[in-house]
Amino acid sequence: MHRVLRALAGLAIGFVVLLLTVWGALALWHQMPGPSVVRWFVIAMWSTLGVTVVLSRAGLLGRRNRNIAGFAFVIAAASLLMWWGTLQPSHQRVWADDVAQLLEARIDGNHVHLNNVRNFQWRSETDYTPQWESRTYDLDRLRSADLVLSYWMGPHIAHTLVSFGFDGGERVVFSLEIRKERHESFSAVGGFFRQFEQILVAADERDIVRTRSNARGEDVYLYRLQMNQASARALFLEYLNAANELRQKPRFYNTLTSNCTTIVFELARVIAPALPMDYRLLLSGYFARYVYDLHGLTPGYRYDELQALGHINERALASDVSEDDFSMSIRQGVPGIPANEVNP
Repeated sequence: MHRVLRALAGLAIGFVVLLLTVWGALALWHQMPGPSVVRWFVIAMWSTLGVTVVLSRAGLLGRRNRNIAGFAFVIAAASLLMWWGTLQPSHQRVWADDVAQLLEARIDGNHVHLNNVRNFQWRSETDYTPQWESRTYDLDRLRSADLVLSYWMGPHIAHTLVSFGFDGGERVVFSLEIRKERHESFSAVGGFFRQFEQILVAADERDIVRTRSNARGEDVYLYRLQMNQASARALFLEYLNAANELRQKPRFYNTLTSNCTTIVFELARVIAPALPMDYRLLLSGYFARYVYDLHGLTPGYRYDELQALGHINERALASDVSEDDFSMSIRQGVPGIPANEVNP
């Protein structure tokens, strides 16, 4: 029995070492500065040490070599973790144009003043005219909140946005995104390893929604959220608080725990603390179904009906040809949206 327990303990330790070895190699690849040849050398040395420990735990090395390898791995792992702890987020980098400015919000009674609202003119994903605006919104005129999901990686993963509507047709969309540097591109794996800071973008719908449906060709769906004005106002203000906190203190983006979907859940939970955890917070492509199951979408329809009617791509593309109002066009036929929001 004692031998069995020792064998199981050895296997468990070997498995933990293997996981730490893989994690460390990826962390070094994504974060270690310097020439790539040096990075590859350090990764090779680290991986060799980890594999040696795993082999020793499997009994393929002598006891003396096992102890030496184990001691060396502990020292190397401690050094790696200390280095990892020195990595800090920053606002001081050379940012890509579309995430160059941080949102700044000032609340003055019922009026909200936003600086750095993005309203780029996108002709393609790489051809655009930058434009950052200052806008003022009257919270007493806030009337609606819409959930927008943009599918860019199959049916399981989607980018999550929330669009707030005001009397008179004014709209602003909030989206938590990675803050890329100019030389960077999105990497889901890199998002686990502090490769990106995060940014909360406030943007015009023709910018942040249209670029996904028309310029990138992503499948975009829009749903009317069932929220009274007080709840919509509270959620709107929570977004502003989050933006100001992020402006004061930079944070890393995390693909799993701090992303475009988890922020919606976290902010909504401030208003409704009883919201349950769910796997669909991780598989964001199913987030709308999660909201539907909580009775947060327009009642009287099956979910597949809401999804089909909320698919905006055809209407979004047609608005480019007809030059109709983009926000009105994409809401044509979406359940729960009144006629005055879709007719000029």
